[in-house]
Amino acid sequence: MADDCFGHPRLAAIYDPLDPDRGDLDAYLRMAEEFGARRVLDIGCGTGVFALLLADRGIDVVGVDPARASIDVARTKPGGERVRWICGDATALPPLRADLATMTANVAQAIADPDTWHTTLRAAHEALRPGGHLVFETRDPARRAWEEWNRENSYRVTEIPGVGSVESWVRLIDVSPPLVTFRWTYVFAVDGQVLTSDSTLRFRERDEIGADLAAHGYEALDVRDAPDRPGREFVFVARRA
Repeated sequence: MADDCFGHPRLAAIYDPLDPDRGDLDAYLRMAEEFGARRVLDIGCGTGVFALLLADRGIDVVGVDPARASIDVARTKPGGERVRWICGDATALPPLRADLATMTANVAQAIADPDTWHTTLRAAHEALRPGGHLVFETRDPARRAWEEWNRENSYRVTEIPGVGSVESWVRLIDVSPPLVTFRWTYVFAVDGQVLTSDSTLRFRERDEIGADLAAHGYEALDVRDAPDRPGREFVFVARRA
């Protein structure tokens, strides 16, 4: 099931205005060019920001996400008709023979259940053509990013056209490594409604991920740094053998 920040219609509608800086996607766009990708599978596509950036470049894109509300937002964006949107997980995919599969932002870590993680890796492998690439990011557990997830560091008020002011902040619920659970709170000024969204991320070790990739038929090619969070994340680049 999708977290409420993606699955609740009112929260999905404000997801992009609350996180407008998507400079983190620049590295993925460069890798799509680096690998000569003409067909890309965007796993956990959310509201479609990355999928639409790819489509703008003439790339054939399939975006898959379990959150119906986010898919609905993506479909209505300019150019949304150029992307094939699938509501579901990676197991719901048709045969693709994609050149590149991606999991941007928190997607890989949000797949916290081990069985679901392995199923996703298998499904992505099946969706890739031989020699196709899988790219995703995950935070380095040693950097303990969750220590900064509190109201003091996250509180803000965002003015959203057609919506009004929205207060938002995050706080930790539980830290039981490798799992970390946190809660976002949203307050809508127009009617005072308060909505919350709980999320759990799995902080996997670098060697653990390498072993998982090998077990599912990938050749790990590189572990890169994330330009937007230098020294804080691993960006895995793997190839279907």
